[in-house]
Amino acid sequence: MAKISKITAQKRRGRYNVYVDGKYAFPVAESVLVKFRLMKGMEVDQDLIRRVTTADQQAQAYAKILDYLSYQMRSESEVEKKLHDLETPPEFVDPIMAKLREHRLVDDHQYALSYVQTMMTTSLKGPGVIRRHLRMKKIGENDIDAALANFTNAQQVENASKLAKKLFKRYRNQPTFRREQKVRQGLMTKGYSSDLFDQIKDQVEPAADPDHQADLLASQAEKVWRRYRRYTGLDRERRFKQAMYRKGFDLDAVQHWLSENQEGLS
Repeated sequence: MAKISKITAQKRRGRYNVYVDGKYAFPVAESVLVKFRLMKGMEVDQDLIRRVTTADQQAQAYAKILDYLSYQMRSESEVEKKLHDLETPPEFVDPIMAKLREHRLVDDHQYALSYVQTMMTTSLKGPGVIRRHLRMKKIGENDIDAALANFTNAQQVENASKLAKKLFKRYRNQPTFRREQKVRQGLMTKGYSSDLFDQIKDQVEPAADPDHQADLLASQAEKVWRRYRRYTGLDRERRFKQAMYRKGFDLDAVQHWLSENQEGLS
């Protein structure tokens, strides 16, 4: 029967070359070397070589996944996709995933907890957006719920308040009603509930600036009034008011502007 005549280390750490009867036979990972207790003088047959080669292929795939996991935590679905992208033989996937779970290298529960903690401390994303992201990673609903339980209402209020202040500043040149609409929608887009805006509105909305709002109305009103110059009388007024209302201006304020300026309008 053939015997292992020599085992030499490769330049790559943890990899070895195995020689049988004086000829190079196959490469092997250190973990596989230990698993099969390969050593000089050991008798080998084709069945053993086949099993060693298969184990080595699996070990190489596992090593690539360890490298993939070294940069950041990954969900199980991400790891499985990576194995597929690496063209890992299908029969290797389950054993590799089982080994990763055994060593707690993949854990969707911990992944969800870590992701929620990171998002609520380094971003202004709300629970809704976070939930959608975790669902995209195929995290189970129970794990998502458990992780989001750590995103307390107090923390949501703090984060949503910071976001709302930025949005109020961004939309400062909008009518008061439209600005509130946009801030509310902005919070909802980022994953917060509409009710949360009502909860923080009084604390985050800037103090009213009547002069600024009057200037905004006047600027828009002059443009809109000219836009409908082909209409006359009540028809023009009706179209003008409807357009101003759609822009978010208060109808009483619009009527006041119209009454104050109608004599000089053409």
